Amino acid sequence: MINWSHPFRRKQMFDDFPKKEIELPLEYKKIYDQHYKDNRSGNTRASSLAQKMESWLHRQVAKDINRGGTGIKTLEIGAGTLNQLPYEKESEVYDIIEPFKSLFSDSSYLNRVDEIYNDISEIGTDRKYDRITSVAVLEHILNLPELVARSVFLLEENARFRAAIPNEGTFLWKLGWQMTTGAEFKRKYGLDYEVLMRHEHVSTAKEIEEVLRHFFKKVRRKVFGINRVFAFYCFLDCSEPDLNAAELYLKKLKGNKIK
Repeated sequence: MINWSHPFRRKQMFDDFPKKEIELPLEYKKIYDQHYKDNRSGNTRASSLAQKMESWLHRQVAKDINRGGTGIKTLEIGAGTLNQLPYEKESEVYDIIEPFKSLFSDSSYLNRVDEIYNDISEIGTDRKYDRITSVAVLEHILNLPELVARSVFLLEENARFRAAIPNEGTFLWKLGWQMTTGAEFKRKYGLDYEVLMRHEHVSTAKEIEEVLRHFFKKVRRKVFGINRVFAFYCFLDCSEPDLNAAELYLKKLKGNKIK
């Protein structure tokens, strides 16, 4: 395992953030919103197949709450169309972070949501959660270390950060989307889906795990595949948040922004 306490390696990791989003060409911008909603809603053959495979992600995240317990308070990061909720029994509190209201405005699960936030910075640290979850979201986050550091301060004692992600950055993951969503996208629009993927997925699965291991003392990994290299998806169950690491990072970040 990489020793992230080493000052040089830690600095090198954080130097990669915040990531820069690759600008989409005009022909992609024209179809982006509709394609995104169709893809998240499973409205096409390829996206429907992808969603069937992605059910593994949803089930992994939901396992803890479905085992039992009452009075659970949940925060979901990047709730999208609220497609995690069908997999979970009801929480006492279910808050979400999702700036794109059009994704969930007509969802039948909206009545299960308590508070809706545009950004994690809107949530006061007096509001605590038993679990913070995300499904196929962290690979999109430009300022990932800041998001995770802020999450640390929103967790109750013995709470968990549960993230399911595509195994971005590996051969098998790329082959998977090339043969399904990518092929369908090419037939429908005559465009290369890899351009969209480079715009959407700014971090690899390896980078995401490295960030999580910096802010949590324990990270358990599970894959949908053979191992971390030959897998389609990855689930990361994080516990024992490192408050000191989170505080140091946020202080440094604030100092850099002031300069």
